[in-house]
Order: sequence, then C-alpha cells, then structure tokens
Amino acid sequence: MGHTNDDKPYYECAQQGISLFKNDAISFPKKLPNQSVDLIVTDPAYSGMNQRLKIGSGKILGRYTDAGKDKGKWFAEFRDTEDNYRIFLQECFRVLKNDRHIYIMFDSYSLVTLAPVVRGIFEVKNILCWDKVNIGLGHYFRIRHEFILFSSKGKRALNSKAIPDIWKIKRVVKPLYPTQKPTEVFEMMLIASAKKDFVVCDPFLDSGSSAIAALKFHCLFMGCDISEKSMSYSKERIVYFLESGINKFQPLSLVGDDEALLKLFITANSR
Repeated sequence: MGHTNDDKPYYECAQQGISLFKNDAISFPKKLPNQSVDLIVTDPAYSGMNQRLKIGSGKILGRYTDAGKDKGKWFAEFRDTEDNYRIFLQECFRVLKNDRHIYIMFDSYSLVTLAPVVRGIFEVKNILCWDKVNIGLGHYFRIRHEFILFSSKGKRALNSKAIPDIWKIKRVVKPLYPTQKPTEVFEMMLIASAKKDFVVCDPFLDSGSSAIAALKFHCLFMGCDISEKSMSYSKERIVYFLESGINKFQPLSLVGDDEALLKLFITANSR
C-alpha cells in the first residue's frame, strides 16, 4: 500500500529518480520549486467534455464517476473551468525551466474551449495529431484521433527536424485502466524534447504510461494523480518495468505503419 500523505511519495525509487504522489494537479505543482522541471507531458482528465457537450440526447461516450469518488470504471475529473485551468497552467509555467517544452493532450471539444487559455501563458508552437489508426465510436463522425498542444517557455529547438506532426500509433485495446494511452505517444514527446537525465513531470499520471516512457529514455520522473487506482496501477507498471524491462499492460509496440515514426523509434532505441 502506498503513502496517503500527499507530502510524501506514494512510491519512490531514488536510484532511478522516480517519484509518484497522490495529489491533485494544482496542489502538487505548488509544492515544487521554481524552474525545477525540464519537460511537462500530460493528458488531463477533462470534465468539460461530459459537462457541456451532448451528442443526440445523451452525453458523449461513456460516463465518469463524480469527482472525489474513486469507484467504478472511470475516475475523478479535473474541473476544467477556465479559472482552474489557468491556475494549473500558471503553476506549470512557474516550475518549468526556461527554454523548455510542454505537451498537453486534448479531446476535440476541450481543445476548442481551453487552448486559448494555454496561449495566454505559453508560446503555442504547434498542434500535433495522434492518429489512433483504427476508428472508435462517435455519432456524427467516428473518432480516431486526439490532439496534443505543443508549447514552449522560451526558445528551444526540437531534437530532430524529421518528426512529423501526425503520430500514427494504435490505441491500447481493452486496457485494464480505461484511459490508458500508448507509451509510444509519450515516447514521441521525449524523442522530440528530452535529453538524458531531464526531469519529466506529469501532473495527470493516469495509467503511468508517461513514467514508463521517461524510464526508457533515462530521464528522471515525477508524477501525481488524485486517484488511488491510478497510483496503484502506475506503481505496479513501474516496479515491473524496473525488474524485467517489460512494459506491463502494454507489452507490444503500438507504432502504426508509418516509416518516419518507425525510423525515429529505431534511432531512439539504439542510443
């Protein structure tokens, strides 16, 4: 069982520089020193999608539990009012070092409503598209993509000029953690923006895919989530990876049939 005191790590491996905290995405960054993080990669659990967007007579795709209740299939959401989101981003800006990058994942609706808030704090450089290859559910159009807003604090070039803005990576099929993202999505962010021993931070840890990506790229990592399910799931994945080198709950690569991406992963894994 992990720690319940949010000032202490829920899980920590000092040798690998990994720390997980059971805390929310606003309170946790407030505890970090100024300019203590090299790269932020995160997939927020947006509430706006279900609070405001309707498809037909029902809410879009699935159902979330009430915030604060850690029960059922889903999870506590981040109440993404513009004010909350601005506070979250301001903390991200404060803890991020100068001349560094931040990647924030968005569904289509949250991109429309919240991306302007990002532009008021960070320099938005591009909107990337995660192509999931296989289509999902949808009412007017079948969904097979998500967006990633790429922004910077200051000036910093990418590690390569050969990185496309569409990432063809298959979704995780029947994940044990319902919102689990492929590790390769976060690996692409690190391929583009990380160096060895960078401090990578994810304020919405979710299934821990970002932590596994950081370990693969020999980076330090700190992450948080308010969900006990997220904490225990991520801890199990990290411990198993450190012991075996195997990405538990996603043992196979999900990179699609994309020559440019495959070359990037081959080059990255040969380092």
